[in-house]
Amino acid sequence: MISPEQRPMLRFLIVQTAASVVGLQAWQILFNNFAVEVAGLNGLQIGVIGSVREIPGFLALLAVFVMLVIREHRLSSLSIITLGLGVALTGLFPSYLGLIVTTLVMSFGFHYYETTNQSLTLQYFSTATAPLIFGRLRSLAAATSIVVGLMIFLMGLTFSYRVMFLTIGLLVVAAGIWGLFQDPTHKSAPPQHRKMIFRRRYSLFYFLTLMAGARRQIFVAFSVFLLVKVFHCTVTEITLLFVVNNAINYVLSPAIGRAIVRFGERKVLSVEYGGLIAIFLVYAFSGSKAVVIVMYILDHILFNFAIAIRTYFQKVADPPDIAPSMAVGFTINHIAAVVMPAIGGALWMIDYRIPFIGGACLSVISLLAVQRIPRFNQEIAG
Repeated sequence: MISPEQRPMLRFLIVQTAASVVGLQAWQILFNNFAVEVAGLNGLQIGVIGSVREIPGFLALLAVFVMLVIREHRLSSLSIITLGLGVALTGLFPSYLGLIVTTLVMSFGFHYYETTNQSLTLQYFSTATAPLIFGRLRSLAAATSIVVGLMIFLMGLTFSYRVMFLTIGLLVVAAGIWGLFQDPTHKSAPPQHRKMIFRRRYSLFYFLTLMAGARRQIFVAFSVFLLVKVFHCTVTEITLLFVVNNAINYVLSPAIGRAIVRFGERKVLSVEYGGLIAIFLVYAFSGSKAVVIVMYILDHILFNFAIAIRTYFQKVADPPDIAPSMAVGFTINHIAAVVMPAIGGALWMIDYRIPFIGGACLSVISLLAVQRIPRFNQEIAG
């Protein structure tokens, strides 16, 4: 499946992806408690920092201009170093302004790595192999998340927040420095355009990417909040749910990649959006805590199906368009991150069901849109 010339890139992506997950998961697990207990932030300040965290994702298209002077795999490693520095410095600046700055640093590193990670995978692996690589990387991320949670639990018994942030951040920096000394590229990969690329024939990719971003924000902003606010889930229950989700995704993510290869993007995405219609409606109208928890787990599984949007693009795109288009796509995906939490929060105050009904409506639109994807992989490749 993997040729000898592709193995260095696969090894590079595995190490850098693991480092990215370590940094982000550690930050997410520690941040809220640190912000409240040490920095003394209030809810409004934490909300502002949450919005600030999404700004680098919205600016991901600027990666195209960075790649004018830095090769893409080098930018990937520099992004990991930046992510690690942001995490390492977080514990040293326990103030509102300090956390805004360190969050920006961390987020720029994470989002620019995600942009280059997707781009390099699509460039260096074939249309038959890329879904399998995405699945393997998602599985790795799930396993790494579980390890990070256990590591922080054990470190928390002895070490302060400052030591934990610093230790984990420096580990991530070390992985990024390792990456700077690697050259996983090979000459047969197509050279990439170093300018903005917008093409009308990519409009379906742009639209599905925008809708996926909106769906992600409903999931991130409101699904766990629903479990806590309406169904009164405890911290222990949410933590257990986190572990269960990652364990399931560790097993299923490679299977999702194989399903894309076997059945094609149209069928896989139809399953995702058909399932999401039901899940969002259950979120809105179910009074059963157990049923909603099951829906949350299914929601988390279906989230991985979105890799089919990128593999669909790989099949319709001119090879030199992949890197700039992934950057543009990441920005489009984050348009929803700027507006959806605020709009959804306002609607929640009227009735908590409204954001989920809205999510079901968005899923219906997405389900209709994916029917424009050719039915068979051969049609796309041809």
